[in-house]
Amino acid sequence: MDAEFLPKLFDAFTQEDSSSTNKYGSSGLGMAITKNLVEMMNGTIKAESEKGKGSVFTVVLTLDNTNQRWDAPAQINLHELNVLIVDDDPIALEHARLILKKNGIAPETAESGRKAAEMVRLRHARRNPYDLILIDWKMPDIDGIETARMIRSICGRESAIIILTAYKWDDIVEEAQEAGVDSFISKPLFISSVLDEYSKALRKRSASRPAKADLQGRRILLAEDVQINAEIMIMILGTRQIQTELAENGKIAVDMFESHPAGYYDAILMDMRMPVMDGLTAGSTIRALEREDAKRIPIIALTANAFDEDVERSLQAGLNAHLSKPVDPDDLFETLESLIAEAENMHKKTG
Repeated sequence: MDAEFLPKLFDAFTQEDSSSTNKYGSSGLGMAITKNLVEMMNGTIKAESEKGKGSVFTVVLTLDNTNQRWDAPAQINLHELNVLIVDDDPIALEHARLILKKNGIAPETAESGRKAAEMVRLRHARRNPYDLILIDWKMPDIDGIETARMIRSICGRESAIIILTAYKWDDIVEEAQEAGVDSFISKPLFISSVLDEYSKALRKRSASRPAKADLQGRRILLAEDVQINAEIMIMILGTRQIQTELAENGKIAVDMFESHPAGYYDAILMDMRMPVMDGLTAGSTIRALEREDAKRIPIIALTANAFDEDVERSLQAGLNAHLSKPVDPDDLFETLESLIAEAENMHKKTG
């Protein structure tokens, strides 16, 4: 490298040759991440280089001796973990992503608490939540604790939340726990620390699992205009002794709901594409009715469209969840169990 480039070597998104024909096609984050990681470990890094001959990098760290060996807990399959990393610092975000990716985890990332909350909301609607959410504490606008509080208001306790920080957290432990934070991890990030704390959070969650509703004898209103689809769904629900009443379109579903007393139906399964009145219109119409159960009854969208904008529209219409067709019976039953239980708890608190 040229001597003039050396002072810029550790800056983010800088390369000596930044042309489109550069054969070393990277984003220019590698050295910035390296410097950031070394400095978080209270170390130093320097570079010496001579054009055409080579470069020498020197890293100085103070490390403790250890003979400990870390093994992933048996109940954690790294390749199946759904992980979200939240950090406003692009270098720290990329570093965390690379650490997890190197160990077989394919995480998603968010640059702010608001973006993270929106991603969690869409995942929650699809009933495919994140297993683990790693959130940086010090972020502008919404910090890590407030982000955790927002996420808990959306998805309850279904995800483990761990705060990442380069600072001491002694003074915020109580506030963080009240916001729903499970644990803290010091930066820089190491996979062993992440999965050790995640394993602890799993044990705590298994000891306090939310109650689920018994589905036997429940009454479901199914809005579905395709006869064969309706027959299949009624058969699936029947395997759990669930009673199903069929509406051939959204208008009939609204009329049936209105014509029965409050609490008659335990949940509504709503196809999105129907003649006369579609599922979104039917769902929002039911939510607008002047009766107490209209606000709390679980309404679950059934659709072949699984794009983010489709899920967003169903949430805006007041639907609770968004299941893609063909519906997996296990996902359907788990969704009904949890949403009916939540609705009954809400009724107890308000009634």
